[in-house]
Amino acid sequence: MLCAIYKSSKKEGAYLYIPKKDDFSQVPDTLMQMFGKPTMVMVVKLDGRSLAQVDVEKVKQSLTDEGFFLQLPPPPKNLLDEHKERKARQQSEDE
Repeated sequence: MLCAIYKSSKKEGAYLYIPKKDDFSQVPDTLMQMFGKPTMVMVVKLDGRSLAQVDVEKVKQSLTDEGFFLQLPPPPKNLLDEHKERKARQQSEDE
C-alpha cells in the first residue's frame, strides 16, 4: 500500500497521510482548514515498513476506513510535574 505524506503549514508536527498523491477528497473540509496548506513530504510504501511516530497498521487501517490518517505531535511535556516527581523520588531515597 502506497501513501502520500504531507506536513501542515499551520500546526507544527502535524502530518496528513492519504492513499493517493494530491487527492484530498476524503479529508473533511474542517480538517483541511485546521491543517492549512499541505506540503508534500514523501510517498512511501507502507507494506513491510515501520514508521517513527505511529503504528503503521493504524495508518493502513485508517487509510482504508477513513481515506486519510492524521498524525498529531505528542503533547508537550510538563516540565514542572517532571521536576516535582524527581524531587519526590530523591526525598524518598534520602529517607
